[in-house]
Amino acid sequence: MEKIIKFRPAFDKRNANPNKNYGIHGVEIAFVLKGELGAVQFVIFTNWHLPHVTEEFLAKPLDKMDIRCLFMPSAADVGYHSPKPMYEGQEPVGECECLDGKICYYDGSGLQAQDIFNNILLTEGSDGVWKELERRYKNIFENKED
Repeated sequence: MEKIIKFRPAFDKRNANPNKNYGIHGVEIAFVLKGELGAVQFVIFTNWHLPHVTEEFLAKPLDKMDIRCLFMPSAADVGYHSPKPMYEGQEPVGECECLDGKICYYDGSGLQAQDIFNNILLTEGSDGVWKELERRYKNIFENKED
């Protein structure tokens, strides 16, 4: 299986036109375990913003914002990418880079990601994350519990 760590860059895509306003977002880190049957991922929002966005945040009074949302990393998602539906009625989400551009059936959970963040990443580091992703891969794609 292939282990991929992908850093997606921060962005500032604010626009006065609401139809073109995509907001701001910090760097994302994705751990992707890719095999022949599909892929599983664990994603973290780092809240590392572009320098000018960070300056804007720091210029505001602290009572006007929640500092945790601005600078602390948070678990975002844990889920799978499958080239075929995994349950009745599952709809494809489109082409997927995790599946080399093939159509993808995706499902994930932010709550389960928080559990991995708190109980695995923080205590075991990346080795623990890879072990958990492998366990999930086997459970999802090979129907094996570890």
